[in-house]
Amino acid sequence: MTIHSRHFFPDRAPAALARRWTRTACRGAVLACALLAGNAMAQKPHQGVLDAATQSKEEALKMLERMVNIDSGSADTAGLDKVREMAVEELRKLGARIETFPAEPHPGTNVVATLTGQGKKKILILAHMDTVFKEGTAAAKPFYIKDGRAYGPGVMDDKGGVIAGLYALKILQQIGFKDYGQITFLLDTNEETGSVGTSALIERIAKQHDVALNLEPGRPADGLVVERKGSATALVEVKGLAAHAGVAPEAGRNAAMEVAHQVLQLSKTADAAKKTTVNFTVLTANGPTNVIPATASAKGDVRAATPEELDRVEKDLVRISQNKLIPETEVRVRLIRGLPPMPRSPASDKLVRMAEGIYGEIGKKLTIESSGGAADASLVAGVGVPVLDGFGIVGGGIHTPEEYAEVESVVPRLYLLSRMLMDLSAN
Repeated sequence: MTIHSRHFFPDRAPAALARRWTRTACRGAVLACALLAGNAMAQKPHQGVLDAATQSKEEALKMLERMVNIDSGSADTAGLDKVREMAVEELRKLGARIETFPAEPHPGTNVVATLTGQGKKKILILAHMDTVFKEGTAAAKPFYIKDGRAYGPGVMDDKGGVIAGLYALKILQQIGFKDYGQITFLLDTNEETGSVGTSALIERIAKQHDVALNLEPGRPADGLVVERKGSATALVEVKGLAAHAGVAPEAGRNAAMEVAHQVLQLSKTADAAKKTTVNFTVLTANGPTNVIPATASAKGDVRAATPEELDRVEKDLVRISQNKLIPETEVRVRLIRGLPPMPRSPASDKLVRMAEGIYGEIGKKLTIESSGGAADASLVAGVGVPVLDGFGIVGGGIHTPEEYAEVESVVPRLYLLSRMLMDLSAN
């Protein structure tokens, strides 16, 4: 029989255990203090970047005002040229090498500005100069600030992104940071119409870089975008036969009724479980009311999270369209691909963790979101380059007359983008 001392000497056990617990507690306290100190150090902001971002706020807002007060809709060549000239002037001051590329068949000229550093990493940042607003909007509702929000056409989508990119580069120059191999700033002139005149350029430039950050607006909840749907347009064209609508309607083949039938049944190719949407938004059937229309058409907005799902929708559109309401009409259906999906990936998750750590340095927290909207980041993801989106100024009311940017997001967002460029240069 073995006799344990803690049982045999009960009067001595509490003291021994107390000493043991004390030593353990001390070691735990020391470890906890070390961890807290480490976390405090990890959360400490880069003071030079924070000071430079803070000092840049008013100047950045003034430049944003100038830029917003220039109409630059996707078809406004003169306005796009003015915005481009403003950006290029600032980039030249930074010593960037400027290249321009026509956006044919769209108006305007794309810009590729390159800064060369002393490191190895090649980083691409992207923003777009065009807006969805028609000519005269800026004159009717120019830039103004009210209750902490800046308003005006394109103030957050994406002129706030252009400004964020320019001032992040200014901050790096101000603190003397050159540890990147190359930073390229690509300014698109027709993103709001699908970047048809810029897609090939974006894909070619992206392939030359290690990583990319897209400067679309920060989400209203102070978020970044890690995933975007791809976009496409469903086009339905119907050919029927004209006839007098009152005298001999049976002699006609009503293309308008057939296109309406097609819209209703083809809308069912959507799949909520897969986050696939199919929304017909434009229907056309011209002619007087007393004539059975011989032609009609419809256009639908299609969004899907994967290329495979776009393939599925395309096949289903063709298959289902064979079911016609009006005999002897001709129905043609096409899916016109737009921007590809930007799926979430381990590489983008790594960028998310980096961004979250950087924002934590100044006591801020990011939300990480998915978006049904397509953007140029999708083109970057499509060629296999890691990309994270939403690094512009935070705002809301996108594409509406009440579009706004949060004034107090300017400094944190300049800090976030500048520090991302620094950490990406090192990793």
